[in-house]
Amino acid sequence: MPDLEVAVQPLTSALWPAIEDLFGEAGGKSGCWCMYWRIGSRYRSQAPSQNKAELKALVERGPPPGLLALAGGIAVGWCQITPRSALPWIDQTWRLKRVDDLPVWSLSCFYIRKGYRKQGIASQLIEAAIEFARRNGAPAVEAYPIDATQSPSSSSTGFVSTFERLGFSRVPSPTVERPILRLQFD
Repeated sequence: MPDLEVAVQPLTSALWPAIEDLFGEAGGKSGCWCMYWRIGSRYRSQAPSQNKAELKALVERGPPPGLLALAGGIAVGWCQITPRSALPWIDQTWRLKRVDDLPVWSLSCFYIRKGYRKQGIASQLIEAAIEFARRNGAPAVEAYPIDATQSPSSSSTGFVSTFERLGFSRVPSPTVERPILRLQFD
């Protein structure tokens, strides 16, 4: 199946209705509203509506916390791309501890609408995220995907094979099933 062509745009207040439609009543994955890496497991103990309100406040305050993929006028995919420093819970996760002091940007979460998965949307989001981070002065982009050859787990963080195909390389990390991958800019 050929990749679906999408337009990828930063999530701004004008596009808030599109992400509401994409995440639906459930709030993406388990009411997270892409807050896990920002607030950790607290996202589970507060109402999904609070997670939604916190993401909306981030969007309204700016800069955009991520990118939306749009096809045929609807949002079909999302990725969070932001400086790693905006995602403090990553440093609380032993397998994702910083490998150095480089102020990398993190490509930390994906959500693809059911019915649009396995059509290349994640790859298009990654490519757009690389350019978004580069334009905003990032020295590198990191990702924390699952290695499908090591773990049967599904992933809202992407898969190693996709990132490696797009030029990311492994950096020293504690586990093989969830390595840290990085794309360094010149």
